[in-house]
Amino acid sequence: MARVAVIGGGISGLGTALLLGRRGHTVTLFEQDTRQAAEDPDRDFFGWKRPRVPQAVQPHSLLAPVRTVLLAEAPDVYADLLARGAREYHDFDWFDAHPPYRAGDEDLITLRTRRIVLEAALTAAVRREPGVEVRRGRRVDALDITPASGEGGVPRVTGVRLGAESHAADLVVDTSGRRSPVPGWLVAAGCRPPVVESHRTGIAYLCRWYRLRGDGPREPERVKTGSSAAFALAGVFPSDNGVFAVSVVLATGDPSRGALTDPAVFEAAARRFPAPAAWLDLDPEPCSDVLAMAGLDNRWTALADDAGPIVTGLVNAGDSLIHTNPTFGHGVALGLIAAQRLAAHADGIAADPAGYHAWTAEALRPWFDAQVTSDRNNGRRLADSAPLSDRRAAALASCAFDDPVVMRARAQARHLVLPAEDAYGTDEVERHLTAWLAARPDFEPRYDGPTRDQWDALLPA
Repeated sequence: MARVAVIGGGISGLGTALLLGRRGHTVTLFEQDTRQAAEDPDRDFFGWKRPRVPQAVQPHSLLAPVRTVLLAEAPDVYADLLARGAREYHDFDWFDAHPPYRAGDEDLITLRTRRIVLEAALTAAVRREPGVEVRRGRRVDALDITPASGEGGVPRVTGVRLGAESHAADLVVDTSGRRSPVPGWLVAAGCRPPVVESHRTGIAYLCRWYRLRGDGPREPERVKTGSSAAFALAGVFPSDNGVFAVSVVLATGDPSRGALTDPAVFEAAARRFPAPAAWLDLDPEPCSDVLAMAGLDNRWTALADDAGPIVTGLVNAGDSLIHTNPTFGHGVALGLIAAQRLAAHADGIAADPAGYHAWTAEALRPWFDAQVTSDRNNGRRLADSAPLSDRRAAALASCAFDDPVVMRARAQARHLVLPAEDAYGTDEVERHLTAWLAARPDFEPRYDGPTRDQWDALLPA
């Protein structure tokens, strides 16, 4: 069994520490924030100022791997998550009845909840885990590194430092997030530099949270949760305990971005999209200001290069390894997938991390590449207010809400089961799409949101 030090107590850090502890490893988790998620999700969500974690107050949809990892490794945490108000939503729930069952359908489930609810459930479980010690208010500021010995050798991390204090470990896991200082520490110590690939997204997010009234409906009649205009995306994120978010996504250079931080302007603009309008028509109670997030990139940070690992005794996971723009909602899912891998192979990874690095490149890197491609296209389209031109892609998106076969493919791609080209690229999907289009010969791609003139008319002069 390994002694493991985990740097960072976000979801990836908590998940990694918990799963390692349950496999019998001795784990110490270091988190610089003194506060932790507790029993009151509203107090923690709306009252906890977390400038280092801007995504904490943005809406989340927890994809299928979150559920499958927790059911496999920590079913008590999953039960606690549901008890705290998280709700399961199966992609087939859109239809009046689910189609005939196929293997894997049971996993196509989104957890509708705020991030803080998952953090609270993980925090409670980590507190109960005898093999895990959490040191809050303790900031790791350096690594203990033994220089390489012999030709072709690489340095080895043997622990972490907190000021003058040293904490020895067989394996250090960096889960300190997208602003991780670890790559800089390695370079300063004379290691070969990590291989970092970074792509600016050019996309900005604004959201506002609402609470449904206790004596009113819990959701509108059947309505898609997403809408789009040539220059903006809008969506609704049903969540836990009667709370939901309305989100608007724009190019960072859009001239209307600043005006949308005014709640009245934001709501008027959101109502121009069918999805937010249907939910706002339920007369919910606003429970936040308009919350903005921008300056995002997609970043891949590999602690191995063409010559192999740049260091042993250290690996990264979560946003420290793969940070993606949240359009697809991959972050939490990929973090827990990596945590599961680390827990299952910790002793081998502590001895030699090469296998872990190869696994991340094979299992996680394709989702990073898919996000980069999507963001490049979306960023260009939003900035240019480009018309929809891909008839087949638009038809697939629409057909999914009429045809369970295409919805299954959509869900498999969305929930990280299959790459989109594999999920949609079957003869069966093609037959169903062809039949759908044959019944709609006049189908053309179109936006369901406002025109630019309608949008600009809502804004202050």
